[in-house]
Amino acid sequence: MSRFAAAALLLLAAPLGAQPADAIPSKYREVATRIIAAAQADSAGAWNRIAELTDTFGHRLSGSVALEQAIDWTMATMKRDGLDNVRKDPVMVPHWVRGAESLELVSPRRQLLPMLGLGGSIATPAGGITADVMVVASFDELKARAAEAKGKIVLYDAEWRDYGYNGAFRRLGAIEAAKVGAVASLARAAGPYSMRTPHTGSMSYDSTVTKIPHAGVTAEDAMMMRRMIARGQPVRVTLTMSAQMLPDAQSHNVMGELRGREKPGEIVVMGGHIDSWDVGQGAMDDAGGVVVAWEAIRLLKKLGLTPRRTIRVVGWTNEENGMRGGNAYRDMHRNEVHQLAIESDGGVFAPKGFGFTGSPEARKVIEAIGTLLAPVGANMIGASGGGADIGPIMATGVPGMGLEVDGSRYFWFHHTDADTPDKLDKADVQKCVAVMAIMAYIAADVEQALR
Repeated sequence: MSRFAAAALLLLAAPLGAQPADAIPSKYREVATRIIAAAQADSAGAWNRIAELTDTFGHRLSGSVALEQAIDWTMATMKRDGLDNVRKDPVMVPHWVRGAESLELVSPRRQLLPMLGLGGSIATPAGGITADVMVVASFDELKARAAEAKGKIVLYDAEWRDYGYNGAFRRLGAIEAAKVGAVASLARAAGPYSMRTPHTGSMSYDSTVTKIPHAGVTAEDAMMMRRMIARGQPVRVTLTMSAQMLPDAQSHNVMGELRGREKPGEIVVMGGHIDSWDVGQGAMDDAGGVVVAWEAIRLLKKLGLTPRRTIRVVGWTNEENGMRGGNAYRDMHRNEVHQLAIESDGGVFAPKGFGFTGSPEARKVIEAIGTLLAPVGANMIGASGGGADIGPIMATGVPGMGLEVDGSRYFWFHHTDADTPDKLDKADVQKCVAVMAIMAYIAADVEQALR
């Protein structure tokens, strides 16, 4: 066989029109440059939409009227924007209601302390629970001092290490405190910085252990109570909570598309979660994640860029306290061909790049696309990526990635009353729009299948 015949056979064996990954940057550099320039020319468009959504509807806990109003507004606005196939998929979600709550220091002096009941907690008796506080720094310390805990309110005062470590006291604190006879439990805010801002978030119970009320307190007050006890001053508080879990409520995933020109049945899906905790405005966590994906599609439409495959933006529901939206999306859309799933749920601060989970061949494509993000400092492609909402569809074999940003201030505001639009920089938000648009467009346009 001649070398020319051999070369012809190799060409026939390769996917028709598929270019090697290292050819991607030169092919798409001009498009990426246009996208970045257009995103940065719009100095505050995405930020304004985040502010409009969150100012108009406020926080959006699953089961709330505000969440469904925000979903309906999103759907109507996507239609006005000219997105394709705008719709909402029904999802049944948990419906926990905080109700009235308070924490009062009774001794060694009287003072109302900022607090937030943790999501899913039971209520106290109507008159509250008044008891002495026992402060521990870890679950190991609680076990070692178990004999002291009966009839007490256990306070977990753990210095900030990271969200996984400190968040465990929020998630599992009531279970461990109940095991040693505590009547309630409190967890220090899970964050590195505080201005007396308590943090909320989800917590768990174990069916084999008595359920006790569980609430979050500020870092400042946790440290204060520890100091008082160390001085020999017994600390006594009254915790009052009227939280209740209602029957599941109807909610929705909301979505719209930029329909692909050649393979519209193949999908690059991207977005964030439309719900939030019932404090602050849920701007950083995670209206921003929904909006930058939505604005990325609007930007591509404005530039007349229609990729080979369809790009779908989704606002998933119930990420915060149930994960029903991500699971429902998997169940309702698992028979579609998904090229890639992208999630933004770390705040839309200055983008650094993406984490990626997929095959080695797909990684070569993603890393090649990533080089085009260098002008905005977002060319890092991490060793793994994904997100809570895309996790279920990724488990079916879809490659996934999460937007990586400068998260140094994320846990200052996470799940607090301080999660408001002013915490986001308008220029950084536009950079996030640009990197989401470039990654989604090229991933949807390349000849190669990524899975």
